[in-house]
Amino acid sequence: MSSNAIETQGFLTKIVAAVAISHGCNDMIQATLPAIYPLLKAEFALSYTQIGLIALVYQITASLLQPWVGLYTDKHPMPFLLPAGMGVTLTGIGLMSVAGNFMIILLASALIGVGSSTFHPEASRVARMASGGRFGTAQSAFQVGGNTGTAFGPILAALLILPHGQLSVAWLMVIALLAIIVLSRVSAWTITHGHTQMKRHSTTLQPLARKQVILALGVIGVLLLAKFTYIASISNYYTFYLIQHFSLPLEQAQYCLFAFLAAVAIGTFVGGPVGDRIGRKAVIWISFLGVIPFSLLLPHSNLFWTIILTVAIGLILSSAFAALVVYAQEIVPGRTGMVSGIMFGTMFGIGGIAAAALGKLADLYGIAAVYSACAFLPLLGLATLFMPQTHRKAG
Repeated sequence: MSSNAIETQGFLTKIVAAVAISHGCNDMIQATLPAIYPLLKAEFALSYTQIGLIALVYQITASLLQPWVGLYTDKHPMPFLLPAGMGVTLTGIGLMSVAGNFMIILLASALIGVGSSTFHPEASRVARMASGGRFGTAQSAFQVGGNTGTAFGPILAALLILPHGQLSVAWLMVIALLAIIVLSRVSAWTITHGHTQMKRHSTTLQPLARKQVILALGVIGVLLLAKFTYIASISNYYTFYLIQHFSLPLEQAQYCLFAFLAAVAIGTFVGGPVGDRIGRKAVIWISFLGVIPFSLLLPHSNLFWTIILTVAIGLILSSAFAALVVYAQEIVPGRTGMVSGIMFGTMFGIGGIAAAALGKLADLYGIAAVYSACAFLPLLGLATLFMPQTHRKAG
């Protein structure tokens, strides 16, 4: 059998692993940026408003550009956009490490955000190309790479950057260079084999009417709102809740948060293969409705059960994301990049907006009110009833 034939058969573990590792590098860099805000605040005597502006510039460039990047590359493929985008991130990191004023910091944040916005739609497309028809499995593996990078970003900042000052931000350039090397090889594979692989394992679906597509996209929007608002409530405020509600020491509260983030990573990974076996809608049903008892019990539980319930919530709720991405790609065929950009951009956007809104709620009514209010969010999963089925044509 020729090498070309080998390269266009089945689930290509090396390619999926490459984009997952690159996703980890990308999201580790992204997660490090908020972790060094205290360093920047002290170094440049920034106000909280200025810190908020840095976060806003990054969020806008990292989230709002993604659908447009995906839409453009759907029509005009640009395989080497992956390493080029990571090159923009590398430039932003270098600029951040030597920035001498607030405006340069804003520019550096914008460049890091632009790099992220070019990465997600294209890398998600490559994961689908290399899936061998196991689209959910490939998407979940890709997403777990990002989750892992996000979890380790703050740890990297604490160990490598915060103790040594602004110039040490430049160490992140090593991670970006590693990603550029990996993504250059991925792009070369995409040019040579990617489209052949995609055609070989493409699925033929019954086309949906325009009204059905609009309805399906609306339901996906509702589900993303529920999922990422709940995830944001724990990711951003769980440690405060444990400290205030149970007088838990900060170090132990951080371990509890890590347990939740680990559960999110595991749930994300498991959800994709399960969706390939039992269907996307079934996984979405299980994810949202299965978490309702745990979310309703959480505000009324003691410390032990709070930890157990949040781990269960992270495990179950996170299992839906790969299924949602693949479902959206199926209802809008031929627009893989645009759909991926919308999904990942929405994830960033909802997470940022929800964190700010929940912070205001906590200021007004206390941190416990955040979890009392969020307990009902999984009920929005009932909107899954209105999702049309994506039936495969026979043959």
